[in-house]
Amino acid sequence: MKHILLLSLFIFSLTKTLSAEVLLSPIDAMKENYSKKATISKKNILLSSEKFHKIQALAKTKLRTKIYRIYSAKEDGKILGYGILINKKVRSKNAVVMYIITNNAILKGIEIIAFNEPHEFIPSKTWTAQFQNIPTNKMLELSREIPTITGATLSARCITDGSRIAFALYNELLKGK
Repeated sequence: MKHILLLSLFIFSLTKTLSAEVLLSPIDAMKENYSKKATISKKNILLSSEKFHKIQALAKTKLRTKIYRIYSAKEDGKILGYGILINKKVRSKNAVVMYIITNNAILKGIEIIAFNEPHEFIPSKTWTAQFQNIPTNKMLELSREIPTITGATLSARCITDGSRIAFALYNELLKGK
């Protein structure tokens, strides 16, 4: 009986560490940032090789995929803005961050959707508040416009690099459409 209990406890802890911990659903993040009445739709975008290289050059960081998921919020037939999901490796595990961008090319804020590293590496709300009201033509750099986080430098780098990818995707694919 003791062995069965230990085995089940081990299996439970293993599945807990292997599964992604979703902190907030992307739909809820969009509704919180735009309007509860907004219609949220999602679209997967596959970048051509040409767009992939162009966006990588604009973002000044390596892209790991050609597939991105973009959410849009509409109300009364008018686009309010977009949410661009960026999935990046922090240390050994991934984090998924949604970059909320208004239809007038302003980063409204960010939402951490999933974070698989230990919770002490999740940036605070105070730190993530720096990602508000930033024009998408400004490519943010860690240790310049965005300060590092003691003990969570890799998380800060992941989110800052992700912002440049989201800005490049928005500017290339969505701006003015």
